Amino acid sequence: MSLAFFWLLLGSMLIGLPVAFALLFAPGLSLVLEGKEAFLLMLTQRLYNGIDSFPLMAVPFFILAGEIMNRSGITVSLVDFSKAFIGHLRGGLAQINIASSLLFAGLSGSAVADCSALGKMLIPAMEKNGYSRKFAAAVTAASAIIGPIIPPSGIMILYAFVMNVSVGGLFAAGLVPGLLITLGLMGMTWILAKKRNYPVAAAKASWGEKAEATKVAFWPLLTPIILLGGILSGIFTPTEAAAVAAAYALVISFASGRLNGKDLYEVLYETGKSSAVILFLVGAAVAFSSVVSLSGTPQKITQFVISVTQDPLMLLLLINLVLLIVGMFLDAGPAILILGPILGPVLISQGVDPLHFAIVMCVNLTVGLATPPMGLVLFVASSISGVRVETIAREMLPYLLVHMTVIGLITYFPALTLTIPRLLGFAS
Repeated sequence: MSLAFFWLLLGSMLIGLPVAFALLFAPGLSLVLEGKEAFLLMLTQRLYNGIDSFPLMAVPFFILAGEIMNRSGITVSLVDFSKAFIGHLRGGLAQINIASSLLFAGLSGSAVADCSALGKMLIPAMEKNGYSRKFAAAVTAASAIIGPIIPPSGIMILYAFVMNVSVGGLFAAGLVPGLLITLGLMGMTWILAKKRNYPVAAAKASWGEKAEATKVAFWPLLTPIILLGGILSGIFTPTEAAAVAAAYALVISFASGRLNGKDLYEVLYETGKSSAVILFLVGAAVAFSSVVSLSGTPQKITQFVISVTQDPLMLLLLINLVLLIVGMFLDAGPAILILGPILGPVLISQGVDPLHFAIVMCVNLTVGLATPPMGLVLFVASSISGVRVETIAREMLPYLLVHMTVIGLITYFPALTLTIPRLLGFAS
């Protein structure tokens, strides 16, 4: 079978066909053109089978949990908690922005939700506090990518499903990269705050004020502990953990009086829309990957890459460059679903640990969410702040340097990502 489907896919996306439909149209037309109509039935079966999966039920549940917490205003308690502990630092509101992203990441696992929820609150607050609007938008976009790296993570669930790796192992592997990005962004903010003389957010909080902020944020802060503790200890599966997250979010939101029946209807409606889009995309990607396997594309690419170099370090460098470029134009979810089955076997055949490659790919493509010209997080930050995308991108350059540094570290020092999964028995 030829590679016509690949060129048809690129052409379809270039003319603006939605990715999910392009994933079905390209291989379908390719099969017809090559006289292999008999395989069209396989394509439709794969579409259904790709959605009919117990592990994938985690996706709508995690979306539901994030929507509930976002709508109920739990974000406010996380921001106040961050402010109590680091608001007195130079550039305090920017630091609060980053710390809140880390905390919110453990609840939603979505960069877009993070950027939207925190941006609406913190970008106006930072501007009133003496920051430029473009810097406020830049730090919000730069820190929002922590969302899909710190577990729970929607894109990690997608990758695990498509590539048959452990969800728990991927979650464990994402902890150190997420913390490295957080610390790197906070360090860069400290440097910029000193250089530009940014203000502090508030006077240093007393221990009583810190205790009060902790008390208010206590139940939301328990969410990632419950989820990770349950998954990594084997009490429940990642899919069950997603259901627990949604139920827990519902309970604490109603108990605090922050959610009512009308809000819940809107939350369920938005969750249904988002879940339908993602699951249809997954089904289309599974159908597409079946044609990829049928064509022998992974083997062809493996042979080509090995003919260029067999050095795993050089292979990782090449793959990083490819992923970085792809991430500039394609959203993380579709990119993982399309490229995972193609690039994964290449690296794994050369001795790269599957979990190591998985986290490198996930982090790379997540950074792409904040990289021009098509970074989705940039557009969200732009719509909230009213600042042009290219202006935010220029202001983000110091933070992109942090992102690239972390990608380099986790690429060439596998122990950073594999140590925790190994200790928990997810990697050899």
